[in-house]
Parts: sequence; structure tokens; C-alpha cells
Amino acid sequence: MIMKGFFRNLKGDAFGGLTSGIVALPLALAFGVSSGMGPSAGLYGAIFISFFAALFGGTNTQISGPTAPMTAVSMVVIAGIVAANDGDLGSALPAILTVFLLAGLMQIGLGLLGTGRYIRYIPYPVISGFMTAIGVIILLTQILPSLGYYPKEDLDYVNNFKSEAKEVLLENILKDEVGEGMLVLENLEGTISKADEITEAVILKESQTLAAKEASGALGALKVISRAIKNISWIELLLALGTIFIIYGFKRITMAIPSTLVALIVMSGIAYGFNMPYRSIEEIPVTIPTPNLEIFTKFSLDNITPYIFTALTLALLGAIDSLLTSVIADNMTKTKHKPNRELVGQGIGNSVAAIFGGIPGAGATIRTVVNINSGGKTKLSGMIAGIILLVVMLGLGPVASKIPAAVLAGILITVGIGVMDYKGLKAIPSLPRDIKLGPVRISSEVLIMLIVLVLSTFWNLVYAVGIGLVIASLTFMKKIGEITAERSDVKPLKEEEWKDEINFPEDLKEKVFIKHLKGPLFFGSTSDFQQLTLQIPDNASVVILRLEKMSYMDQSGLYAMEDMLQKLQDKNIEVVFVNVLKQPRYMMERIDIIPDLIPENHIFKNFSNCLLHIKEIINHKKLLDKR
Repeated sequence: MIMKGFFRNLKGDAFGGLTSGIVALPLALAFGVSSGMGPSAGLYGAIFISFFAALFGGTNTQISGPTAPMTAVSMVVIAGIVAANDGDLGSALPAILTVFLLAGLMQIGLGLLGTGRYIRYIPYPVISGFMTAIGVIILLTQILPSLGYYPKEDLDYVNNFKSEAKEVLLENILKDEVGEGMLVLENLEGTISKADEITEAVILKESQTLAAKEASGALGALKVISRAIKNISWIELLLALGTIFIIYGFKRITMAIPSTLVALIVMSGIAYGFNMPYRSIEEIPVTIPTPNLEIFTKFSLDNITPYIFTALTLALLGAIDSLLTSVIADNMTKTKHKPNRELVGQGIGNSVAAIFGGIPGAGATIRTVVNINSGGKTKLSGMIAGIILLVVMLGLGPVASKIPAAVLAGILITVGIGVMDYKGLKAIPSLPRDIKLGPVRISSEVLIMLIVLVLSTFWNLVYAVGIGLVIASLTFMKKIGEITAERSDVKPLKEEEWKDEINFPEDLKEKVFIKHLKGPLFFGSTSDFQQLTLQIPDNASVVILRLEKMSYMDQSGLYAMEDMLQKLQDKNIEVVFVNVLKQPRYMMERIDIIPDLIPENHIFKNFSNCLLHIKEIINHKKLLDKR
């Protein structure tokens, strides 16, 4: 059943998979390095997630793999577990991969429980703040490698942590002695002798671990940025800047070839060809990936218990990321994805990737768009993308190992810039200031976005989203309690006529469609509202939106309305409003839906005046048709 129809578009799927696989290559390497697990982990994630999410998923054209949001959360998991294992990634790896495996299994569970349809209830300001925070985190954390600065290698900085390192090492010895029941007076000499065995090399290693931990994350990067500037490596900086310049500059020449790949090849070629003294990425193995069985043999519930909530966050974030990309794919291909099946597919992909040592991922928007534009139409395209990456790894692993770390930092800086939600940021001055904080009035939606943005960037990604959701829910309930208790109601195409519509002319019913919007248009109702566009046939001339019962509109509803109006405008279908209430009108005026998309002469206080205008439009179009 799974294989049914796989090969009906072999040529298009092969080219789509090849192109999207090439686009994914530099990003997979960059995300792997950024995560802290190395480039091979990024490649493994891209290979297995792309293949298995496509095979078992519910979106035919989706290309999956490591993404910026998933990598940002993964960095938190990896840094925390590595620090708990004395800075040794090898010792920490089984616990890290167990958390990733758990996240994948949770995604499968979410899909089997049918939670895919509930993802739409995440408010826009929370998503906006989170995505912008991801961009800020990536930018700040990649400044250091783009300057060629690595805190663990700065001995002056590391030496500041020697006293703390000695305390940690001594504390670890005492903990071990207590655990073994040996911390008694008779064994005191043994304990002292163990302390004497702590060498300068051991102290240095622990100091490096503490230094790396202190300089990790966005806040840590800000703490050491002055040291990075003082110890700048001009070669590394030029490689990073050259990469950024090519990525943005090459797009102006052509979009047919991925600019990230061009930048990767050109800048790596220059660095290697001119024998520059640059820092390369870790060596990429050229063997078939094998399962990391230590996930199971060294499993310890105590090691992963602190990260269960983080695993759930990874699962939910991957679900949101993937389903948003699925919606984009639907709009491009005029198809309908299966959300719960997509979650199962993503969960299987992430679970398999974890077992083989890969970082987690989700549906990737850019790679999916490239796949569709290149001819991909079935699940085969995503599977081919994964296979292409495997072939590249096995064939070009030694070559890829020569890539400068600064080049990948440059690629990630452009990713950080691109992932920010500029639409939400531009709307900050325009949104109504509906709450008062002391002497200052501010928009509640802007406040939610800023809280999520700041907490995600400088504190904790996981808790920030949870806090944002709670505040958004409380704010929404307060507003709805003040404005209306009537729930949102979007009817199908053939809906019950209102009293003043009973005598609507029969000759207009094939060209004019009336839609009633009842209750608030908010983040929980936007999915149903977006179906309005699909309900309107292409041969329609006019759509009448009756808004006298739509009492409230939030930012998510505002952008849903804007998208619908733009789509109808693209089809040359005129839209008129009847009786727009105060709050929705104010919102639409803030981003110029009124008058740019709906001019003042298309807004009526009552249905009878609207009908007169509609008759004039239809008669005018008939005259034009006769000519």
C-alpha cells in the first residue's frame, strides 16, 4: 500500500529529490556542527529523517531534516548532558540520543492519538517570538566561530575557572566515596591520596569544560564577545563574510542553483586551494552508519528524567514545524496532507535518526519548496533526497571534512537572519495597545511575542513557549469574556439565508456568494476560516462577507483574513464587507487591509445598499463582456 503510486512521476521525483538533497547538504553539515555533535550527526539526521518521514508521512512532497528551531533546542539538550559528563561528548552521547529517541516516540504517540488537528491552536505571537528568538540565538552563537574564537582554546579565559574546577573535582571524589560507603575516618588517607592524584591536565580539562559551559548559548556568547574580538582570526572572519556575501549575492544572479551550495564550494575551495591556516570541521566518516546500541545497553532513567519535558518540547516543536510546512506544500500542490500520519512519519524518522546518531529534525520549508518547484510530487522525492545525501557522504566524506568551520558559521548566520519573523516584527507599531503596564500602553500580542522572544533567547526555550501559551490563553479568555461569549462559526458554501437575503435575485446567485462570519476570528478558528477560499468557485464575480456578528479579531485572524483577500484578488474576485464592527475594522486598518485590499466604497452599513452596488458591478461586467 505504501509503495502504491511511488513511481508514477519518477523523472520529476528524481530531479526534485536530487535538487532538494543538494540544498540540504550544507545545511545538514552546518546544523550538525552548531548542535555540538559534529557534521556527521547533521548528515545522519538529514539522511534518515528525510527517507523515513517521506516513506511513512502524510505529505507527499515534504522534505524533512534538521531545521533551525529543532537544532536550537537540541543544542540545549546536548550542552546540558555533555556538561554533566565532564565535557566528554562520547560519554554523554547515549543519554543525548535517548532523549532524541524519546522525542521521536512521543511524536509517533501524538500522531496515533490524533493530536495533529490541534496544532493550529498555537497563537501567532508565540510562534513569532519563538522563531525570532531562534534567529537571534543562531546569530549570537555563530559570531564566535565566524571570528575564529573558541573559549575552550583561550587559555587566559580557561585559567579563570581553575579554582572552580578544583572544587568540582574534589566534590566528585567525595560524592563517589559517599556512594561507595568509604567516606569514613579509616579511609580518610585514601580519599586524600585520590585528591593528590588530580593532575594539572585533569584540572585543565575540567576548566575547559566549565569555560565552554559558561560561554554557551546566546547569553554566554555575549559574555565572551569582547574576548573574541580581541583574539579575532582575520582568515576565519574573511571566510565567513565571503560565505555570507556569496549566499546573498548569488541569489541576484540566479535561483536555479542553491546559493548556499555555491558559497560552500567556492569558499572551501579558496581556503583549501590557497593553503590558508583555517580551522576545518570534524572528520566525516565514509562508512555506512551503524546503530548506537549504547542507547539501550547504557540506558538509565535517572540520566534522562530531567530532559523528559525537553523531549516533549522537541516532539511538539517538530510537529508544529512539520505541519506548517505541510500547509505550504498543500497550497503549492493543491493537495491535502494527513496531519496525524505526518506526525507518525516524522516520529519514525526522528527515532531512526537517533538510533543511528543523528540530530532531530522536521519538515523543512525551503527544501520542500525546492522539491515541488523541481518536479517532486510523491513520497519518492523525499526518499531520494535522503539517498542522495548518503551517497554524497560515502563518496565525498574526506573532501567534506576539509570544509572550514567559519564557512558553516557564515551559512548559519544567513539561516538565523532568514528564520526571524519579520512580518510579526513589522506589525509591532501598528497593533492596538489594548493593555496598560504602569504608565505605558502596549499591545497584548506584542507583549506575548516579546516575552517569548526574550525568555527563549536568554533563559530557556522550553519554558518560554509554555509561559507564552499560558499568557496568550489568559489574555484571549479575558478579551472574549469582555466582548462576546459566542463561539466562532464558519458555515459551508450553502448556508442558511438571513432575513434580508430571502429575496436575493436568482440571476445573481451563480456569480455572487454570501458568507456569514459569526463570533471572534482568532487563532483557534483560522483553519476553518481559511477553507472559505476553497469554497468559492473560480467563476465567482463577487463575495459578500457579512461581518456584523464578527465581534473580535486577533493577529492570527488578521493575517488569515489578509491571505484570503489576496487569494481572491488574484482570481479577480471582488470582495465587499457588510457592517464591519469597530475592533475588527481597527485591526484591518492597522495593516492596510482597509483600504488597500478593501477600499471604502466596498464597505457597506447594511445589506440593501450592498445589493445595489453588486447589481452595478454585475451589469458593468456584462457590458464589458459584450464588447
